[in-house]
Amino acid sequence: MIEIDLSGRVALVTGGSRGLGRADALTLARAGADVVIADIQVESDSGEDAGGYGPLAQAARAQGFVYSEATAKEISDLGRRSAAIKCDVTDRAQVEETVRRVVDEFGSVDILVNNAGTLDHVGQLPDQMPELWERDLRVNLTGSFNCAQAVWPHMKERGWGRIVNMASVAGTLGGFGQASYSTTKAGLLGLTRTLALEGARHGITCNAIVPGVIGTEAFNFGNPAMNERMVKRTAMRRAGEPQDVANAIVFLCSDLASYITGVGLNVSGGIELFTF
Repeated sequence: MIEIDLSGRVALVTGGSRGLGRADALTLARAGADVVIADIQVESDSGEDAGGYGPLAQAARAQGFVYSEATAKEISDLGRRSAAIKCDVTDRAQVEETVRRVVDEFGSVDILVNNAGTLDHVGQLPDQMPELWERDLRVNLTGSFNCAQAVWPHMKERGWGRIVNMASVAGTLGGFGQASYSTTKAGLLGLTRTLALEGARHGITCNAIVPGVIGTEAFNFGNPAMNERMVKRTAMRRAGEPQDVANAIVFLCSDLASYITGVGLNVSGGIELFTF
């Protein structure tokens, strides 16, 4: 029986307050890693600035779907070290300070999961809003670049690192009414392959997860009729679970995947297949 053991590794998960990021953080911890959660929302924060994060973040805050500190507590209860840090991935100074804090307090940063992202800008091309186009580029694409660049020298110095970027089938198939989202997710695949090339000689791998329809809080906020259409488009005829994505991430972060880099791994139930 093969077991994944990440004992002694320190993981930084962005966007870990709920959904995929929360599942990723908990699963990494169950595999033995110490985990730091970085998110723009933490429970002890007043939340006064949530209005600038978009309607999805506002709805999550209003309905109590912010679990950054609660997740860190769960991880601590597992016997791992953990912390929840308020961090905006579009702010390079905040990102650099977060990475410095992780290295100072935890000793290293071995694993980076770039999960922070936006998913609330929907509209066909004439209705795409330039300011939200720019926001999505900053969060989904530049935010991942900022975090990767900040952890890179630490991983390079140790000769070991794992970076996992959260792409989407919208980036490989396109997304109707999702010009900004699909563009940023396609861009992440290019970033992934470049970091894989540059990191290989330093013991750093970089891969991307390409999720399909996953039953997160964001999915449940969506239009039920549209959700049903997407599920029917999926070969397995069901939405995936956040745990499905987390399992793939933990594998890619382990020594079992030491010869895998530059991959965009579909965790999608076959939505990219020709189905009818």
